[in-house]
Amino acid sequence: MCEANVYMEQNGREDLLLASVDVIEPQADGSLRMVNIFGEQKVVRAAIKCMCLVDHRIVLAP
Repeated sequence: MCEANVYMEQNGREDLLLASVDVIEPQADGSLRMVNIFGEQKVVRAAIKCMCLVDHRIVLAP
């Protein structure tokens, strides 16, 4: 499987935003749209801080 869990880093901790994400698309307004393998979607204003695809982990920062 190629999906990853996406976390938001805030106040020194990482909170899970969406599990099993297989699509991340930048939007015109600067936000990121994420879609997981179950069709769930989230849009957040954030930047990618770190991607570790071997660990299936993406960390965002507001």
